[in-house]
Amino acid sequence: MKLFKIAIVLAALSLFIMACANSTNTNQTANTAKPSPAPETPSPAPTDEFARARANFAQHCEQCHGAHADGGTVKIQGLTLKVPSLKVGHALHHTDEQFVRQITKGGDGMPAFADKLKPDEINELVRFIRHEFQQGATGAQSNANSTPATRNASH
Repeated sequence: MKLFKIAIVLAALSLFIMACANSTNTNQTANTAKPSPAPETPSPAPTDEFARARANFAQHCEQCHGAHADGGTVKIQGLTLKVPSLKVGHALHHTDEQFVRQITKGGDGMPAFADKLKPDEINELVRFIRHEFQQGATGAQSNANSTPATRNASH
């Protein structure tokens, strides 16, 4: 009987040691496991505030003024035109209102775009030209409380 008690105690002790060993291994695995890094959220692509104006320039202005607004001599519908640069010279001194009026009503060989562009598109186009080709030139502002196209819409 004494041998039986020793066998039971040894079996219980063995089970206890095995249980502790499994518990320790589980903890070691959990402690040594490195947390997986959180996936990086891609930063949103920068928005192009001039996307619509850029497209309108390409569609309506580029044919005459060129992709870089350099102007020059162009031949359109059998006519040879001397198109002014939007980068240098008098174009830098035009007010926004003058640009809007020229785009809206045309003149001096330039067609009118009032039937092709909305007033807000014309304003964006002027801002785009100022930003893209004139390094932010502003021209002289005559009325800062309204937008150029809305002031000229009634003329």
